Amino acid sequence: MGVNMNYDIVKLEQKLVAGLRIRTSNGNPDTPKDIASLWEKFFRDGVYQSIEHKVNDSTIGLYTNYENDVAGEYDMLVCCEIDDKNNQNTNTELEYEIISAGTYAKFIVIGDVKNAVSDFWMKLWNMNLNRKYTSDFEEYHMDEEGNCNEIHIYIALQ
Repeated sequence: MGVNMNYDIVKLEQKLVAGLRIRTSNGNPDTPKDIASLWEKFFRDGVYQSIEHKVNDSTIGLYTNYENDVAGEYDMLVCCEIDDKNNQNTNTELEYEIISAGTYAKFIVIGDVKNAVSDFWMKLWNMNLNRKYTSDFEEYHMDEEGNCNEIHIYIALQ
């Protein structure tokens, strides 16, 4: 089953997130491996559990601090939304980032997480969206058994 590229336009408030960060680019052949390693470390090393003051149980894959557009470098964070940075998470490995308030295209991706998300990005890069390149993110929603089969993907728009 292919990825549905229909979307809604939504307005989001600013969000504060805490998690792990790498700097990469789509031109780097190691990017898929590096991102997969970051996700693995986030869960294997207990980073998810160490994040205090989460606003919900969702996990976020954030793409931000773009050098320019899809061809440039960007930061990728595996993170969770938190209440307030002043609440002092005790994990010193955590980095903080703001997801900008603004207008986003909201896509809903359902299916096998790894394949569905990579298929989504391949299709998105060929779409004619008026992207802002500030904060784009994937929000992973878990079911009662702890499995993720629905991802909300938000793309910042001009």
